[in-house]
Amino acid sequence: MPDNYTKAILNDIGTEELGHLEMIGTIVHQLTRGLSPEQLEKQGMGDYFIDHGNAIYPANASGVPFTAAYIQSKGDPIADLVEDLAAEQKARAVYDNILRVCDDPDVKDPIRFLREREVVHFQRFGEALRRVQELNLQKTMFAFNNNNKK
Repeated sequence: MPDNYTKAILNDIGTEELGHLEMIGTIVHQLTRGLSPEQLEKQGMGDYFIDHGNAIYPANASGVPFTAAYIQSKGDPIADLVEDLAAEQKARAVYDNILRVCDDPDVKDPIRFLREREVVHFQRFGEALRRVQELNLQKTMFAFNNNNKK
């Protein structure tokens, strides 16, 4: 990021996202704590249990494990921020889908909170994107003005 302000925005969001992982892991742990292998098998989690027991292992709903390949960093602040904006919308959509299929208020309430935070993150990434675009415009105008003075 080109300045400390946008770096701070990303740092704040990244820190909070780590907390989101912890919240989701805690929800999964609470829902599966004490279940027998037979109960997990009955719930469609037999393969998961074989690989991970009752441990929390980051994977999507299809069982595909988290990988750093999901991070689409290009090193270009505008491209990276647009990717971040898209990721927040995808996370919001996942939370919307969870809320549609879940009837447990002890799950729905924290999921609603996480969904709200994804909306806030989307707004903050938008703020960072506007800032980077403004800085780029200022840089371009400065270079243009300096070139025209010659």
